[in-house]
Amino acid sequence: MYFKFFLASVISLLLAACNNSKTGEHETEHEDLKVNFTVYSDSLELFAEADPLVTGTASNVRSHFTTLPDFKPLPSGTVTMKLTVNGQSVEETAETPLRRGIYSFDVTPAGAGNGTIEFLIRSEAGESRITIPDVTVYPDAAVAEEDVESNAPPATNTTAFTKEQSWKIDFSTGYAVREPFGQVIKTTALVQPAQGDEAVVTARSGGVVSFTGKNILEGTAVSSGQALLTIRGSGFAEDNSAVRFAEAQNNYEQAKADYDRAVLLAADRIVSEKQLLEAKTRYENAGSVYENLKQNFSRTGQTVTSPMGGYVRQLLVGNGQYVESGQPLMVISQNSTLMLRAEVQQRYTRFLNSISTATVRSSDDDKTYTLEELGGKILSVGKAATADSYLIPVSLQVRNSGKFVPGSFAEVWLRTVTAAESLTVPNSALIEEQGSFFVFVQVTPEKFEKRVIQTGATDGIRTEVTGGLRDDERIVTEGAILIKLAQATGTLDAHSGHVH
Repeated sequence: MYFKFFLASVISLLLAACNNSKTGEHETEHEDLKVNFTVYSDSLELFAEADPLVTGTASNVRSHFTTLPDFKPLPSGTVTMKLTVNGQSVEETAETPLRRGIYSFDVTPAGAGNGTIEFLIRSEAGESRITIPDVTVYPDAAVAEEDVESNAPPATNTTAFTKEQSWKIDFSTGYAVREPFGQVIKTTALVQPAQGDEAVVTARSGGVVSFTGKNILEGTAVSSGQALLTIRGSGFAEDNSAVRFAEAQNNYEQAKADYDRAVLLAADRIVSEKQLLEAKTRYENAGSVYENLKQNFSRTGQTVTSPMGGYVRQLLVGNGQYVESGQPLMVISQNSTLMLRAEVQQRYTRFLNSISTATVRSSDDDKTYTLEELGGKILSVGKAATADSYLIPVSLQVRNSGKFVPGSFAEVWLRTVTAAESLTVPNSALIEEQGSFFVFVQVTPEKFEKRVIQTGATDGIRTEVTGGLRDDERIVTEGAILIKLAQATGTLDAHSGHVH
């Protein structure tokens, strides 16, 4: 009996608590009834939360000012708010923000009707004005409550993300762009040094490689004409460069002496003109051979120099190694421009002549660049498939700014010229879940609707939208993943960081 009485008492208390909770929630909803205003200028975003404006009643207007395009809070300044209805104006000036980027105003409208709110912002950046049109001042609180509730933005499938939260992260919003968006061909490309940007150093004679002086290693910076190594041919029974050099020098000196003697004898007509000409020819031939060897060799061997300034990209020989004449020794690269060799499947052949630009993703920082950002251009488009892979080569040239490493691979999106326009959004705005793509559509700057969209082609930077989004809908273009996390946790307070 006592247990039944105790159980009945507990149930009564729980029911009373539920009723009180519902009543409290209902009262809170009415207490938190707000009118939202959002206006954009060239340099500022204004998001204002206001109590419904009622004649003769003080209403608070909390205004958030965000600088564009960085979407950070207005650092400082003085803001004047002026409410004008039926020719009557009331205004208030806030010398300092309530919190960084947030200004609070209390206004008491003198009469009902439609009017405007104008903000005058004076800051270090200068003076600017933002006007909110079509502001309604209600004759009494009941009419205001009914109208505001009926026109409140939908809360279905929306996530609250306060301005204070967005100011702390990399965040931005914007509109989808309607632009020409042709066929996109995605492929990979091998990063190679551009032609003329590197040179192969070869041996001019056979001998043993000897590195002397400064260490020559892969990656070592070299200047034009700098001595790199010596090829010593002495000690070999055959193809001895030192012997050839000494032989050429002796032949030259002998031919010079014979020619000088012939000149003296020819003056006394002791030798004929024919003999003098023959001596001169032998002297000039021996001189040519000797000068050629003298420029490249010495008695110690051949001195190999760098043909250009740059760095040693590849070292092909080692110290003490025997090399033959014409053998590659090392590769010197300037590394100023790079060539991206992409290969395209044959099914895209009809689009190749229409390729106008490309976007490239680096494997280092996983960032995608336009060809214009890289100072690049389309070098050539193949007219036939290669025999070993049956793919069609497409070559691009880009300026090397350290974003790409020769020998690595990069993702490439080749884009064709088109007159047809498509609605596109930045890839940073897309959220993928189980094969479907979503964007967050801005309801207010603190409330976002998760919207599924249909996508088309992508160029690595922007993606074509084929359905689910209109041109006039503002979306989150950066920071969407954090809104998704806030939605998943469901713990973000809609008024987190606000001052009431």
